[in-house]
Amino acid sequence: MESERSDSDNGGAGGSGAEGRAGAPGGPLRSPVLAEDHRWVRDLWAAAFCALNLFALLHVVDLCSGELGAARSALWTALALTLFVVLFPPRVTAGRHWFAVRGLFRERRVSTDLLTQVARREGVAQRIVLRDACGGRVEVDPVTLTGNPLLWHELALGARRARANGSLTTGDGVLQGLADRMGRIEADTARAVFEASGLR
Repeated sequence: MESERSDSDNGGAGGSGAEGRAGAPGGPLRSPVLAEDHRWVRDLWAAAFCALNLFALLHVVDLCSGELGAARSALWTALALTLFVVLFPPRVTAGRHWFAVRGLFRERRVSTDLLTQVARREGVAQRIVLRDACGGRVEVDPVTLTGNPLLWHELALGARRARANGSLTTGDGVLQGLADRMGRIEADTARAVFEASGLR
C-alpha cells in the first residue's frame, strides 16, 4: 500500500514520461524561465524607434507641404505600424525541458528532451529549426543562441537528453557547429579580458 502510494505521488509530482514533458498541466513546459534573450528589450525599443521616426517624418513632410489630412495621417500611421510589425523581434526564452519563441501574435514551443530534428535553414536570414516528437516547431536566429550562453546551455542540455533517449537522430552537425562557434566566442572573450587586465 505504501509503495503504491509512493509511486503514485512520485509520478504526479515529477511529471515523468512523455505526457508530462509534452506540456501537460504543470509539466516541464510550464516550468520557470531559466534563460532569455538579453538583447530583446533593446531590439524592441529599436523597432519602436524606427516606426515612430517614420511616423513623425511622414507627418512633418505633409505638414510642411500643407497636404496633411485625416486620410493621409491614417495611411502614415498604418505604414508605421506595419514597419513595427515587420521589425518586431521574437522573444526567445528557455527552461528545463522546453524552448520557446514568441512573436507578436503567438508563441511556439518545443520540448527539448523530445527533440527529433535540429536543422539549419539557409538563406538571407539563417535560422536553426527545432522539431519535437509532439509536433512542436520553432525557428531561432543562430546569433541569438551564440549571443546568449544560457539559452544555448538549455538547448544543448535538452538535445543531449533527446539523443540519449533516442528521439534525436539528426542534427549533430548543426549542434556541433554551434558548440564550436560558442567555444570561439568564449575564447575571444577570455582573451579580451586578459588583454584588458594586463594578464597577457
